[in-house]
Amino acid sequence: MSGGGATSGGAADVPDELRDLRCIRAERDGDVLVCTIDHPDSELNAVDAALHHELAALFRALRRERTARAVLLTGSGRAFCAGGDLSWFPELRSVEALDALRLDARQMIWDLLDVELPVVCALNGHAMGLGASIALLCDLVVAAEHARIGDPHVRMGLVAGDGGAVIWPMVLGPARAKEHLLLGEPLAAADAERLGLVNRVVAAEQVLPVALDLARRLAAGPPLAVRGTKVAVNQQLRAALLASFDLSTALELSTFHSRDHAEAVAAAVEKRPPEFRGR
Repeated sequence: MSGGGATSGGAADVPDELRDLRCIRAERDGDVLVCTIDHPDSELNAVDAALHHELAALFRALRRERTARAVLLTGSGRAFCAGGDLSWFPELRSVEALDALRLDARQMIWDLLDVELPVVCALNGHAMGLGASIALLCDLVVAAEHARIGDPHVRMGLVAGDGGAVIWPMVLGPARAKEHLLLGEPLAAADAERLGLVNRVVAAEQVLPVALDLARRLAAGPPLAVRGTKVAVNQQLRAALLASFDLSTALELSTFHSRDHAEAVAAAVEKRPPEFRGR
């Protein structure tokens, strides 16, 4: 990408922590750091161990970023991030794997909230589960009109973790949040805009240009005032996260061992309705 900011070094001068990532690309567009989720093994940018770990690395690096004045976060291809990779789930039934997941997940969400630079999400396609949480925890969201956003944790026999139990009630209120979290039905972009989950809905080819324009406008603003205002607003999210994130994560990890979760995965693979038994 090219832009009219103070620096324009493409991918050459990105932070060292981001240069060698396999599933995420980073490049500079003037004062905007553009980060693209681009999983080489998944057309839908589904989350497996590699992407989960690299998302944690991304937000850790963005928390320390001092050159850019704004961040643009987007995805490649047909989806922003389609949530958990079904083929990864069977690996997450050991104590060691779940503990590593817990540590990465907690730090990832806290680091995302601690990024003081404004973050604009260009929602190029579907955002599900963790992908939805990440998008909704950004500061501004521009969505393609064909995009859908949702949290299918419960439909997969899992408690809604990954920050979903925090950000959905904060935006929608408890009643509407429970409707969407408990049923796990995705929202069309237009409905997400109507409910206040995203800021703008545009044609697919306009997502990146509109999001980049917003990021450049934020980057051109007074940095101390922009960052300070974001930090002050995010304090409310931090308080909500402190209240329920650890509980929702602990409950989510426990359901990875449930028969209902195993049944949900099997049913999805076999393309049949699941039969849940509360075990």
